[in-house]
Amino acid sequence: MNNRLIIIGAGGHGRVIADNAYKNGYKDISFIDDFAEGLCMGYKIIGKTEDIEKYDDGKTDFVIGVGDNLTRRKLAERFSVNWISLVHPSAQIAMDAVIGEGTVIMAGAVINAGAIIGKHCIINSSSIIEHDNTIGAFAHISPGVSLGGTVSVGEETHIGIGATVINNINICSGCIIGAGAVVISDIAHSGTYVGVPVKGEL
Repeated sequence: MNNRLIIIGAGGHGRVIADNAYKNGYKDISFIDDFAEGLCMGYKIIGKTEDIEKYDDGKTDFVIGVGDNLTRRKLAERFSVNWISLVHPSAQIAMDAVIGEGTVIMAGAVINAGAIIGKHCIINSSSIIEHDNTIGAFAHISPGVSLGGTVSVGEETHIGIGATVINNINICSGCIIGAGAVVISDIAHSGTYVGVPVKGEL
């Protein structure tokens, strides 16, 4: 951990990350954003994405504060900087869980034994990732989601607020699972799925 952190994206998600970073001990925090300038939460917005590499001095950590999965992937693949993961102090992480670089884990999240979280994921507030889950890169697990044991979530999949996935389920890449949805069978085709239980692809 370096002393300085730059958050890419000064929107709502970026602000939550800033609070997370402060609670992790970062004092020198700033933002980069293509659509804002001035201050964000009292921290300076120091430039645009085209400026990222000029701040890559070996003494600065970076994290992406953008909620959209595809945008997060594009930024991560475009820039080779010191991407760090951030885990909120109130999150409960099993001793053998694996957390990929660039992933952010928010307040109250639980990640249990044997879970593997890919790079640049969002594990949002009070979500539960049970034992032996595998979460693909650039996925977003929204607030209040509950994933049973041995669930696999594909890359870039977004599981909406309060959704539930029962044990031993595979969800492929590129899916959107609606808020409050309940998944009780495998999802093998990318698409949007809603309902209790979820119905076929919309």
